[in-house]
Order: sequence, then C-alpha cells, then structure tokens
Amino acid sequence: MTPARRTAMVAGVLFLVTHVTSVPALVLYGPVLNHPGYVTGSGPDTSVLLGAFLEVILILGIVGTGVALFPVVKRQHEGVALGYVGLRTLEAGIVAAGIVPLLVIVTLRQDLTDTAGAGAVGSALVAFHNWTFLIGPSFVCGTNTVLLAYLLHRSGLVPRFIPVLGLIGGPLVFASGTAYMFGLYEQISVWSALGAVPVFAWEICLAVYLIVRGFRPSAMARLDPAPVAAGAQPVAV
Repeated sequence: MTPARRTAMVAGVLFLVTHVTSVPALVLYGPVLNHPGYVTGSGPDTSVLLGAFLEVILILGIVGTGVALFPVVKRQHEGVALGYVGLRTLEAGIVAAGIVPLLVIVTLRQDLTDTAGAGAVGSALVAFHNWTFLIGPSFVCGTNTVLLAYLLHRSGLVPRFIPVLGLIGGPLVFASGTAYMFGLYEQISVWSALGAVPVFAWEICLAVYLIVRGFRPSAMARLDPAPVAAGAQPVAV
C-alpha cells in the first residue's frame, strides 16, 4: 500500500467515524434535549454520558480528517488547505463546547438538593448546546466543506460529482442554519433535514471512494512537484 493510498483510506475511515458517532449521539441526547424537566427528574444519565463519549470520538474524527488530507490537498493550494484544517479544528472545538453543558446538567441533576431555579438553569444549558450545534455543524462545517470540495474539484483527486455535491451542500447547510437563526423554521425539521442531505451525501460518497479506490493516480502525478534533473539549478520564481 503506497503512502497516498494509506492516506486516502485513513481519511475515508475518519469521515465514516464522524457519521457513525454523531447520529447515535444525537439520539442518545434525546432525554436531556427534549424533556425540560430532566434536571429535576430521575435520568437516564447513562445515555447522555454515552452520547458525550461518542462525540469525543467524533471530535477526534473531525480533526483527523483535516490532518490526514492536508499533506495531499496542500499541493493544490496550501492557503486553502490550511483554511480547511483550521476550520475543521474550529468545528471540533465548537462540538466540544456543546458537550460540556449537557455534562453539567447530569452533574446538576445528581447533586441537586434545591429544585428552585433548577429547571431554568437546565433549559439555559440545553439552549447553549443547541446554539453550538447550529454554529458548528451548520456554519463552520458548511464553510470547510466548500474549501475541501474546491480543492478536490480543482485537483481531480476524486470524480467530479463528489466535490460538486460538496459545493452544493456546503452553502445549502449554511443557508439552512441562517434560516433557523432568523426563525424561518425549527432546527430539527423537514426543511433542515433536506438542507443537510447534499452535504451528508458528499461526505459519505467521499469516504467510500477514498476507502475503495483512493486518490486518482493521474491527479496525484500532476500534483507531485516536478523532479529537478541532476546538476540542474532550480529556476527562481
């Protein structure tokens, strides 16, 4: 297995990891997100803690995709590639920030001795989490999707239809987040789900292609720096 093939496989696996952790985590968070009285109730805490653990794995997967792809895509445009890595890291940081308030709710419920005001505090912590969910997976993810899709489209490392999905899905999920922010529809709704379909398809198609086929050899050859002949001096630019 060549280094480029290994890089493609690692990146593809990490993209899949982000999906197999994020969706179950959202389901596991259901009790705390959908029940305002959770903080004064009886739990279940285990599902929330498991959801938080899955999101820790998600964070590692998000950062890992940026780190894994950077050595390859920087050959197309290093500045854009750096922007992608930076935004992926920012997205992971926002996800991490969204985990903390839910863990605080669990601790508050376990140690609660006075219920006065506890419901309001719990609701505020859930709202904190919901806003991080909007900013990370909608705004930041939408932007870094466009950057990576641009790099892959220009380089031809994968079939064109895959980055086209990203170029469509990134702005669409950004627009969907904007619509929610200004009250046009709910964060969890049919419209927001439809807005997320292209970016979901982009990441799944990219992951599967990288795992099964890897980067296109012809595109990799074009991106490789031209070798300098023995004894020749590099031309100054």
